[in-house]
Amino acid sequence: MSETIMFHDGNRELQDQFGSRRIADRLEEKLTRRQLTAQDKAFIEGAMFFFLATADAEGRPDCSFKGGAPGFVRVVAPDEIAFPDYDGNGMFKSLGNILANPAVGLLFIDMGEKPRRLRVNGQARVSRDDPLMQRFAGAQLLVRVRTRAIFPNCPRYIVTPGTPEPSRYAPRPDYQPPEPAWKGFDDFKDVIHPRQPTPNGE
Repeated sequence: MSETIMFHDGNRELQDQFGSRRIADRLEEKLTRRQLTAQDKAFIEGAMFFFLATADAEGRPDCSFKGGAPGFVRVVAPDEIAFPDYDGNGMFKSLGNILANPAVGLLFIDMGEKPRRLRVNGQARVSRDDPLMQRFAGAQLLVRVRTRAIFPNCPRYIVTPGTPEPSRYAPRPDYQPPEPAWKGFDDFKDVIHPRQPTPNGE
């Protein structure tokens, strides 16, 4: 099987088991991109946090929280993001992984009234003397990420902070979650795969 911008043989194996290859391909065709849009830029530069996934040279993963004031992550080119490393515990788990394995995934989430998710996958590099670092107060290192795949993710399971209830889409015993609106959109409705039978839970 040949890889696409989003999928490899492992993804394809499960897509074929669940009959979802057609919707996966359509989502890649319609939504996945290699360059950041103006809307992506506004969302990223307005974010006060994101999650950073890295892996070491052996492929052992790590996920960390990165936070700062709005603008602490910047889109510096249509295919490049930069963010600072601030003083922390000195373990350098994420950035050390980048030195060993530059493949990274960034997940931006807005948990407000109109939740959003944006995934940015790419290749990262860490620098202590990048001239751009001077524009980031408190930066001890600078990370640049060259984008490989950008994908806006369905936000249906995101909950509003402080809300005691789960998302109305979250499965639970004796409850049938509604279908998300995007499954009825003209771009996708002809390739939606059927829901699988699942246990009711306890």
